Amino acid sequence: MSTADSAPHATEHSGTYRALVADSKAGAGIYTFTDLPIAGLPDGDVTIEVDCSSANYKDMLAFDPGSKVVRQYPLVPGIDLAGTVRESSAAEVPVGTPVLAHGYRIGTGQDGGFAELARVPAEWVIPLNSLSPQQAMAIGTAGFTAAMSVMTIEEAGIRPQDGPVLVTGASGGVGICAVDMLSRLGFEVVASTGKDSTADLLRSMGATEVVGRVTGDPDERIRPLGKSTWSAAVDTVGGRTLATVLPTMAYGGVVAASGNAGGVDLSTTVLPFILRGVRLQGIDSVMMPIERRREVWKRIETDLMPSRLDQATHTIEIKDIATVLEAISAGTHIGRAVVKVKDGF
Repeated sequence: MSTADSAPHATEHSGTYRALVADSKAGAGIYTFTDLPIAGLPDGDVTIEVDCSSANYKDMLAFDPGSKVVRQYPLVPGIDLAGTVRESSAAEVPVGTPVLAHGYRIGTGQDGGFAELARVPAEWVIPLNSLSPQQAMAIGTAGFTAAMSVMTIEEAGIRPQDGPVLVTGASGGVGICAVDMLSRLGFEVVASTGKDSTADLLRSMGATEVVGRVTGDPDERIRPLGKSTWSAAVDTVGGRTLATVLPTMAYGGVVAASGNAGGVDLSTTVLPFILRGVRLQGIDSVMMPIERRREVWKRIETDLMPSRLDQATHTIEIKDIATVLEAISAGTHIGRAVVKVKDGF
């Protein structure tokens, strides 16, 4: 990741705002810091002064036109944003309200959170109650996805006394939040990760046990049914990892699947489903209707609040975004990165 020549900062220009812009014409990984006209903000009911955003896998992909994540360039990436309402035509989110927004087309189909201002429809906005913008972005889409996964496990009737819950890709943002949330609810959590260096961190986040990747020998065929081990699983990896987890689920177990870092193919059999009643539930954080989205955030602000997340969160200024995006691309990034937008250019 690198910057092209950027425009000088507009300090007192009421008609412009500062933004990070990705453009396919500049090449993969190239972006500029520039001033954009407020008149060019997308249509929407609510204009938000962005305090901070976060760095996610999808944000990294937004800088690579070959990934096809972004619909049309140029674009301001940033799938998460939090700040204060500056202008609003919606009674439910008046001026001055601290809010967050994520999902839908933010940062992929229209300008997102890597800018001083963002404009979105009111039905994409979640008012913040007890969370600060910084806390909301430490959680972000990753923590929201983790909360959805945990709620899926709860709704399937799985309780702590039913046995251990496996979390794959546990050192990533979704995984770390899931470990924290599940352990807070009293579950025995087994964290699976390929990063041995994160074992102590995952235990401090609440993992009872930390194991390596659960893919087994890649040259061996996965057995249609394995030892009944997990009452539930949060899978953030997909591919062979998910195919390995399914046959090891206990009777009536549920797998909440939200990732594809391990591949999009899934080679399995029907046996876990028809002999053990295993359920595979996909987790989508992008198009969830706003009513349900706000319900999930209410849970996050109460009993699903990841109480140890500060141990796995660091803050960077947006001018230094390349460092964390390169780490995400290389697979070396751990935990959550809050991106300071206000006064961060």
